[in-house]
Amino acid sequence: MTGAAARPRGPAVVLVGPPGSGKSTVGALLADRLGVPARDTDADVERTAGKPIPEIFLDEGEAHFRALEAAAVREAVTGHDGVLSLGGGAVMDAGTRALLTGLPVVFLDVPLADAVRRVGLDTPRPLLAVNPRQRWRALMEERRPLYTEVARAVVTTGDRTPGEVAQAVLDALELTTA
Repeated sequence: MTGAAARPRGPAVVLVGPPGSGKSTVGALLADRLGVPARDTDADVERTAGKPIPEIFLDEGEAHFRALEAAAVREAVTGHDGVLSLGGGAVMDAGTRALLTGLPVVFLDVPLADAVRRVGLDTPRPLLAVNPRQRWRALMEERRPLYTEVARAVVTTGDRTPGEVAQAVLDALELTTA
């Protein structure tokens, strides 16, 4: 039996974490190393809505965005066998957390200074638009328990390159590369 056939159906790796943690960048590196496709639920939401996330927030509101996000996660968790990067707030949904049970979820934990530098003060992140440092802290206070609840492993990203973070994820999940 090959390694792919022996692996349970579903994503090979699921990355969760706050804005600026590197989920999309690390996800692409992991997918390349594992020889599987990468998928980002934020991109799925934008494709479905036909517009960028900041416009969804402005035009339809956060509740509408969260409904689109939950649907995107459901579809990706059941229909994708590569590396899956979830939007920063996806874990707020109880149904999403239930779907992640038993999956190889890794929480990319990033220090505040790194997150602010990566996100940038001029990047259109709806939930970080006003006072990004204070808002990011508040988001993490609310979300950290949920990230750790769903995660099989926690990988800190501070002082690490994306490649080093990707390797730490592989090591934490005891995965071998393609």
